[in-house]
Amino acid sequence: MRREDQVEVLRHGAVEVEGRVAGSSNQALLVNVTLDGVSARACYKAEAGERPLWDFDDGLWRREVAAGELDHLLGTDLVPTTIAREDLPFGVGSLQWWVEDATDDHYFTLREKETLLPWFTDLCAFDVVANNADRKGGHILFDGTRCWAIDNGLCFHEEEKLRTVIWEYAELALPDRFLEPLARLAAGETGALGHLLSAEEVTATMRRAHELLVSSSFPVPNEESDWPPYPWPLI
Repeated sequence: MRREDQVEVLRHGAVEVEGRVAGSSNQALLVNVTLDGVSARACYKAEAGERPLWDFDDGLWRREVAAGELDHLLGTDLVPTTIAREDLPFGVGSLQWWVEDATDDHYFTLREKETLLPWFTDLCAFDVVANNADRKGGHILFDGTRCWAIDNGLCFHEEEKLRTVIWEYAELALPDRFLEPLARLAAGETGALGHLLSAEEVTATMRRAHELLVSSSFPVPNEESDWPPYPWPLI
């Protein structure tokens, strides 16, 4: 189904909760969404189910939606279709198109596939700009054909918090395909990010885009920082 049609179903479909996603830390729910005879599954993350964090404000679902917007701005096509919605069973939250037929694979079982190299390179650039504080190996799904990046709620903090399991590309050259979208983002073409993030977070996102553009290469782990460069657990 086209992205546009997925948005229509998620935004206007009737939502029925099927159950909780096993192992989710913030009460992620599997829901069925139905519109005009079309039925699809989605992941529903309600603000009411979030655990309070010391460094991120409530409303992590907004960051999930913002990740989808950044994905669009960069043209990376990594994040499943994600929208914000208020009229949901447990209140306001995000709905993300469910990745059907996901295998048991994760980053550590997929990284040796040469065909996926461009995808992982794109993900590295995305995570740097998004300042992803929690890119675990299990946050990458493989549906048998392609990969998807999920669980993007711990992104966009104005302070440097990049934590990822993907450091193999450190110091490698940034692909030319990012030059134009990064330049637009750094210049202030931020789409709907301003409706989802604070002004300081949007400015920080623009700054990171500019820094990645100027460096023309992927960063290395900051071993001197008090903030560890790897998430835990790794998967």
